[in-house]
Amino acid sequence: MTVELKVDPHKRNYAGGQPLTMKRESMAKDALRRLLRNRAAVIGGSIIIILILIAIFAEYIAPRYFAYQILTEQNVVPAWLVKVFPTTKDYAVINNNYALGADYVGRDLLSRIIYGARISLTVAFVGPLISLMIGVLYGSISGFFGGNVDNLMMRVVDVLYAFPSLLFIILLMAFFRSTFSAPDPTSITGMISSLDQKMGGMLFIFIGIGLTAWETMARLTRGQVLSIREKEFVEAARTMGATNNRIMFRHILPNIVGPLIVAETLAIPSYISTEAFLSFIGLGVNPPTPSWGAMISDGAQVVRTYPNQAIFPALALAITMFAFNFLGDGLRDALDPRMRGTH
Repeated sequence: MTVELKVDPHKRNYAGGQPLTMKRESMAKDALRRLLRNRAAVIGGSIIIILILIAIFAEYIAPRYFAYQILTEQNVVPAWLVKVFPTTKDYAVINNNYALGADYVGRDLLSRIIYGARISLTVAFVGPLISLMIGVLYGSISGFFGGNVDNLMMRVVDVLYAFPSLLFIILLMAFFRSTFSAPDPTSITGMISSLDQKMGGMLFIFIGIGLTAWETMARLTRGQVLSIREKEFVEAARTMGATNNRIMFRHILPNIVGPLIVAETLAIPSYISTEAFLSFIGLGVNPPTPSWGAMISDGAQVVRTYPNQAIFPALALAITMFAFNFLGDGLRDALDPRMRGTH
């Protein structure tokens, strides 16, 4: 006797009340879930979002324009600061119209800190962009073709690595500022100098960071490409007749973009600190454009009498760098394939 089993194809199979097959969570959703479970990363990301909003709407948030000054109100402090920093009571004039006080030429510190977020955040996003554009292209070519091409390209990177990056940037900035100080307005140097002036002195900072930031990214990209190009799926694509461009852009780069993004996120604090240091030594943005590094430099000269002028910009700089570090650590854990499926 034959027994015919009828199965409804529209019904799912269950065993013990549970489905026999479960749809696996996508890598993007899994990474996002683990990122959101990381409290430090969420706090860091929230701070960065707040800073971005502050930078965008600085004109509406800041009590005054960053360059507005009242010479008769220089070095004034609010009453609450005298209680926090008792050393100021013998020198400062009390003025509660300034939430954090005023600097040596009567400019509102809070307003300058708010506008200064634009400089640090611009460097935080433009620096990695330049590094990714140059470093990924350079490292991908080196790692993909290998052989003599790889040896030659990596020796160039080794030579650049042999020179201290910060000293190289300082020399570049000194060269740019001296070369483009008084150019002919109709020449190319005059146009570049005019563009730098319109950007508040940021153009040469971007060039200096861009010429040095890509080396680490190039090495990382090369290593990732070397490890991926011998994988089975790449060999299968090559066997099926895929071109080098297709292999690179469809098979290799999508599989290495995670570590590259994490590396650049963790490198952002170094870009911010570089800009702050350049501004601190007078090679950064052009006055009166506010930069936290320049504000710290000005405040350091009167730190014993008016510590608020150095401490508050330093706090803003530290909070921003910590936020990017927290977010970078969270992205590293979230995008690590070895962490997939864990809580």
